[in-house]
Amino acid sequence: MKHVLTLGEALGVIRTTETLATAAQLGAGVGGAELNVAIGLARLGTGVTWLGRVGADGLGRRVVRELRAEGVDVIAPVVDDRPTGLLLKERDALGRTVITYHRSGSAGSTLNAADLGAVDWSRFAVLHLTGITPALSDSAGSTVTEAVRRAQNAGLTVSFDVNHRSRLWGAETATPVYRELAARSDVLFAGLDEAALLVGDPTSDPWDTVKALGDLGPSTVVLKLGERGALARSGEGRARASAVRVDVVDTVGAGDAFVAGYLAELIRDRPLTECLETAAAAGAAVCRVPGDWEGAITRAELAAEITDPVVR
Repeated sequence: MKHVLTLGEALGVIRTTETLATAAQLGAGVGGAELNVAIGLARLGTGVTWLGRVGADGLGRRVVRELRAEGVDVIAPVVDDRPTGLLLKERDALGRTVITYHRSGSAGSTLNAADLGAVDWSRFAVLHLTGITPALSDSAGSTVTEAVRRAQNAGLTVSFDVNHRSRLWGAETATPVYRELAARSDVLFAGLDEAALLVGDPTSDPWDTVKALGDLGPSTVVLKLGERGALARSGEGRARASAVRVDVVDTVGAGDAFVAGYLAELIRDRPLTECLETAAAAGAAVCRVPGDWEGAITRAELAAEITDPVVR
């Protein structure tokens, strides 16, 4: 079975279930959209490689250790004069998760097209990208463009999750980039708000939004609807999956786990409905525990979820 390649920025994560202003103890981990997807794929038995730059620091070493411990192959050039980016996660007085990023000038933002020289494209069937990476820097954006070109030349399926981050760039700057990547992708993932950036405000029928996204060029469109589940269209085929109801602890990383679940079945040539159902189960599983990827579901757990769902 061929593998999935993903690339982007990994972050160190410092977390607490209290406010950072008064917390006595902090936890440490790693995160980042593409890293989360990579671990989600590995947990589901899919061969996957993550490519990204890290700093010559403890967080950079932790990123590489965690990925390899989870069975992910790693291509991680070390940047001596830039730090690994950092994400702070805390809870406010209302119990809401608050995220703060310290990523300006990070090692990950120096990703360069030359880094793609380490990739053996014949090993891969899918290239997965997000809209976060081109927002990091001009060189990271150029790397994404070049990765798509090389992937298409090698016959890979290109997967693109919009994953808009308004803290990184505004809609006016981001939208043309997203539309171009959507046009060059085979599989497009978007939430309703992200879809609105690409094709305008949605109608009352989400299937109209799916069609409008498909008109941009991708052969498969997956529309994430949160607690209302998800829709997918591929060619003439359609599928709908209901959300898996769980006691939510932390929603961060759920969208990445959803994508991992979908791609894990796609690379196995499973039917559209199965791809979407696994995606929904994978996304829900991550919400059950703190952390960006720590709750990512395994094949054994997925089988148990399907036969004996943990419904609240």
